[in-house]
Amino acid sequence: MTEALICTVITFMLVAPWGRLLMRWLLHHGIGKNIRFDGPVSHQRKAGTATMGGLLFVAPALLGGVILAVWLDARLWLAVAALLLFSVLGGYDDWQGLRDRQGVGWLARYKFLWQWGVAALLGVALYLTPGARTLSLPLSDLTVDLGIWIVPIAALLLVGFSNGVNLTDGLDGLATGASVIAFGAMGVLAVLAGQRGVALMSGIMVGALLAFLWHNAHPASMFMGDVGSQALGAILTMMALLLGQWLLLPVIGFVFVADAVSVIAQVGYFKYTRRRFGEGRRILKMAPLHHHFEQLGWPETRVTTRFWVVALLMAALGIALRGGG
Repeated sequence: MTEALICTVITFMLVAPWGRLLMRWLLHHGIGKNIRFDGPVSHQRKAGTATMGGLLFVAPALLGGVILAVWLDARLWLAVAALLLFSVLGGYDDWQGLRDRQGVGWLARYKFLWQWGVAALLGVALYLTPGARTLSLPLSDLTVDLGIWIVPIAALLLVGFSNGVNLTDGLDGLATGASVIAFGAMGVLAVLAGQRGVALMSGIMVGALLAFLWHNAHPASMFMGDVGSQALGAILTMMALLLGQWLLLPVIGFVFVADAVSVIAQVGYFKYTRRRFGEGRRILKMAPLHHHFEQLGWPETRVTTRFWVVALLMAALGIALRGGG
């Protein structure tokens, strides 16, 4: 635990000074956020804010992951690969969004196709990695070798959580703070499981994310973009898979799941009622879920803070439910 905390502090100190430089570089090159036309009206004032700021934590995380994979645990190459590949997919999505004045980005069907392809490859790599197919059952010492089933399970989780974090990244600091909590919980699970490499990687992620949060807190001067959000969901998932604790992901990453499910439910119900009644109806005032609370009149900072509280409570529950003794 001490080593992981030291990694967090050192990473923060090394990364934080680069934040303002990155922000200026992004703005100098015209990499500013285009706000979606179907989002909250109050968010239109955020147009032009530097985006793709996720590079601030993706780059040091990649460097730290490579060092740990070479020096300590070769299985971390899987985490590095997940981070890199999904950041590339997210970066391309960001680039498409910059070209589109409405900020829509990459067409969903093409994005999902590439995400599933990359996720399947990572699932196969996981299957071929010794000791990476094990599932620890919550509240017990029992473990299960999933065999080939790890491939579709890993693919589903990678796609699901990369998009879940992406959907949660709609308020200043929301996804960043929730990710800090999730990676912190993952670090605790790694320490308890004796997985030193994953624990240190978690510490690096927390430190890099805190450095980014310094600039992403309300009012945000920089957004992470898809290059950051998709990468976060992917590496969080891969770390849970390496620990064999992926059943706890929906608990530890509850905020991401809630936002993703709210979008699926909203879209599904709208399409159903349009076919059934001739006009689409909505469950929420606006999806994802955090925008629903904004439409109820909650200030953005209140929504963010309360979601952080929920994330912290669910992370604590996830640690309590851990398997493997």
